[in-house]
Amino acid sequence: MSNGFKPFVPVDSTMREFSFKAIFLGIIMAIILGAANAYLGLKAGMTVAATFPAAVIAMAVLRVFKGTILEENLARTTGAVGEALAAGAIFTIPAFVMSGVWSEFSYSKATILMLVGGVLGVFFVIILRKTLIEDQTLPYPESKACAQIVKSGQSGATGAGLVFGTMGIAGLIELLRHDQGITLIKRYFQGFLHLGRSKISLLNSESKVISSGTESAEFGKDGGMLLISPEASPAFMGVGYIIGFRLAAITFSGGVFGWLFLMPAVIFLMSGDLFPFAAGGLSWTELASAAYSSTVKPMAVGGMLVGAFYTLFSMRKNLVGGIAKGFKDIKQAGKSKESVSRIDRDIPFGMVLLAILIIVVIMVVIFQQVIKTAETSGWGGAVVAALVMALAGFLFAAVAGYLVGIIGSSSNPISGLTLTTLLIAALLMVIIGLRGEPGVAATLAVATVVCCVAGVAGDMMQDWKVGHILGGTPWRMQIGGLIGVVAAALVLILPIMLLDKVPGNPSAHAIGSDALPAPQAGLMSMMSKGIVGGEMAWPLVIAGMFFAIALILIKSPSPMLIAVGMYLPFRTTAAIFVGGIIKYFVDKKTDKIATLEADHKNLQGDERQSLIQRIRENSENIGLLLASGLVAGEAITGILLAIVVGIQENLLNSLVGNLDASNNPIVAGGILGAVFYFLVLMFLAYIMIRIPLKKLREDEQ
Repeated sequence: MSNGFKPFVPVDSTMREFSFKAIFLGIIMAIILGAANAYLGLKAGMTVAATFPAAVIAMAVLRVFKGTILEENLARTTGAVGEALAAGAIFTIPAFVMSGVWSEFSYSKATILMLVGGVLGVFFVIILRKTLIEDQTLPYPESKACAQIVKSGQSGATGAGLVFGTMGIAGLIELLRHDQGITLIKRYFQGFLHLGRSKISLLNSESKVISSGTESAEFGKDGGMLLISPEASPAFMGVGYIIGFRLAAITFSGGVFGWLFLMPAVIFLMSGDLFPFAAGGLSWTELASAAYSSTVKPMAVGGMLVGAFYTLFSMRKNLVGGIAKGFKDIKQAGKSKESVSRIDRDIPFGMVLLAILIIVVIMVVIFQQVIKTAETSGWGGAVVAALVMALAGFLFAAVAGYLVGIIGSSSNPISGLTLTTLLIAALLMVIIGLRGEPGVAATLAVATVVCCVAGVAGDMMQDWKVGHILGGTPWRMQIGGLIGVVAAALVLILPIMLLDKVPGNPSAHAIGSDALPAPQAGLMSMMSKGIVGGEMAWPLVIAGMFFAIALILIKSPSPMLIAVGMYLPFRTTAAIFVGGIIKYFVDKKTDKIATLEADHKNLQGDERQSLIQRIRENSENIGLLLASGLVAGEAITGILLAIVVGIQENLLNSLVGNLDASNNPIVAGGILGAVFYFLVLMFLAYIMIRIPLKKLREDEQ
């Protein structure tokens, strides 16, 4: 134990900690929060940290059963890991289907990959825990904030009402706007704006039109652009609120660049090729979306590629520090023979190392089964894949844990770490001659495991730091993490499979479409196919790479996030931006309240700054819980409605008579649906502004 450190619960306490109710609640939260974040990640390309809502839910539920603070801590640790595993899963597993390696999702294969990645993530950070947790140079901002919420909750105010209340609101809105719900609310507006016909003339050095025989280089082109409104989505607006105005604006800038700058250029240059299809009955809205997917999205992939590596490069000092600590810890692991206190006791390192070795050997066999063909046994590729998986997994577990200590798990760059692994694995597969689908499958399998490792490692380190501050027992939290990982892995592929179904078309896939774009999985799919399978629209990808390089040269913030914004539907980034604007307004009002309160109390100097900072943090925590409820409510309802589709398509709409002759919702397609759209946006904006400011004023009175 570090010198002078005193946890909230004393070291010699015998308070109840590892109990059935804590573990059971943790399992339920791991499954629900994991499924909700899988839904959000497939739709918006990002997830939100589950540490805070899991802490609040654990406090609220276990208080009814007279649970202790250590039981609450264990339930939160067990439950929050579901979100981390979901991030690893949705960034990679859909790539198997999107790349054509799988014709449909395989429950057994996907579950095994998530189990291996999740369990390895926990085992790797057990080795790293002591050094990273006790490193006083690591601030652990989100861990300290969560620990403070839990401590404050012991006085009675948990904030659970905010989470559950906004979950209910968001769930009701999703029920009334979802295509498979009772569809009364129009989700968004879109239309194609024709800009007329223009002529382009290519001139030579003498300013004359270039000609060849009777042909002259003059071309008539029709211009236009696709206009789309923000989606009336509680989840997207909640995400924008959580990430704040700046990051929401950066994401939206990618949407503006892609949809309002590149899209009109694409339509203008392709208008002659698209016109026959428009004349044949296809709408310009549909054609514009298809053209965007085929031209601008590959550019976004190139941008994401450079952006991911630039993100890692910008963190190079911390990355090197994390790597160094990882190797140092594995050398020192388990050397100390002296008696250790309750809050320093881990699962025995001998058991951990043996378990890691067994998993790696099993993965060699599994990889061999995945990549064997009639021409090769696949053992060489299997050994290479397993070694890359193990080494990259440990390396990036150290990196993820270290970065979480600096910036929190919300900013953990697991997609960049995964992409690095994917490129290494893909190049090694090419070197050993393993190409085609077996090579793509092996590459994606390695990337999936490492992505899950990085996600789980970062989340566990954050949660274990919270537990360290509160006085939790490490080995109990580690067992809780393993239980949460196993529980989430066993069920997480099910909501993904449900969401992938397209009503009325069993062979089609919703993931990868405009409804569930899954941008990171699209990137992994394109890169693995491009390197191993030899399929890639390289001119467009390279153009996107140079675009990202240009952003870096002008010191643009987060090229990666801009590229993600280009990849996502415009209605998604616009809704996220609306949430960011609301957060900006709340922050400004919070500063005004804090300043007035400081003036009222006539505070100066450090006391004044301390009060202002406390009020800001209180506002941040209130808003975070509110927005987390909006995200979770929509996501959970969306998954439940996906189950309804499995029973009968359009079941709820047909029960209430809300379908026309073409099976389209009647109300949402009319004027009333448009009115509901604007009412929902205004209502969400109202509660996202009103509730935090009202509670803030109440707390300060």
